[in-house]
Amino acid sequence: MYWIDHRGDDPALNLALEEVLLGRMKPGHPGFVMLWQNRPTVVVGRFQNARGEINAAYVREHGIAVVRRMTGGGAVYHDPGTLNYTFVRPLEQAGNFPTFGEAAAPVADAVRALGVPVTLSGRNDMMLNGRKVGGVAQCRRGGGFLHHGCILVNADLDALALALDASPEKFQSKGVASVRARVGNLADARPLDAADVRAALLARRDGPLYTPRDADMAEARRLRDEKYACPDWTYGVSPPFTERKTRRFSWGLVEALFEVRGGRVTGFRMYGDFFMVSPEGGLEDLEKSLIGLEYTPEAMRPVLAGFPLAGMFGGCDAAELAAFLLPERLDP
Repeated sequence: MYWIDHRGDDPALNLALEEVLLGRMKPGHPGFVMLWQNRPTVVVGRFQNARGEINAAYVREHGIAVVRRMTGGGAVYHDPGTLNYTFVRPLEQAGNFPTFGEAAAPVADAVRALGVPVTLSGRNDMMLNGRKVGGVAQCRRGGGFLHHGCILVNADLDALALALDASPEKFQSKGVASVRARVGNLADARPLDAADVRAALLARRDGPLYTPRDADMAEARRLRDEKYACPDWTYGVSPPFTERKTRRFSWGLVEALFEVRGGRVTGFRMYGDFFMVSPEGGLEDLEKSLIGLEYTPEAMRPVLAGFPLAGMFGGCDAAELAAFLLPERLDP
């Protein structure tokens, strides 16, 4: 694999560069590993309601960027004390879409070699002494597979806690009271900074160092300007809603917003920290499919049954999700 020791800290450009590298995947390509960092930034998951994940007043006052990545999962905080990594490979090299643990194992091994006894736990967590010190996410597109993660080395955890406006349901489900109580730094175990972890990963590289081509950087800048730096991508347009449902499943938090007028669905959006394993656009197709239907179980159930929900949402029980989305009967 080609290794990119990237030094830019523009969060929108870094996410755009990931997408460009993923687009270069084709059979026989050796793949890329990129190490990178952001200036203080909240990075929200692909399917989250960004406005509901941030403390808007705090991020505005402190000049913290807010960007949306291409993968699912929850919001994370990056700063110079956080090291991020990205693996991009053709799907035939990735096998049958590896689990989060399998994909993150080489990074965890490098961290353990520094004398920090991290473990991989839950859906997508790197843990140290019961606290989360890293998270991962992944997606596939076309012939490529992307896995990326962030490692809290000596991050400002107070800023992290203040910038993220996390759902109480998320923390109740994990038995902790707050963001700050659940996260930690690798530096809690021994003195370390992000440069130390970067050097440890580079020392284990299995391929040559690589500088992205001028054409790739030009494409990344275009994507930054037209997508990742745009409020429409980051925040989207949330329709007005008359019905709101929220539930924590074993595979993620789901928020369903329905606008119902005259007994029919006129708007529908799904948000959450879940992961999608279906091709790009699957969620949008599901959302559009319910528009115009009567807001009744009888009208909506057969449409939902036409979607491979278990194959779209990672770890999902299709019957359980469909039952959650269907309206409750109001019959006496």
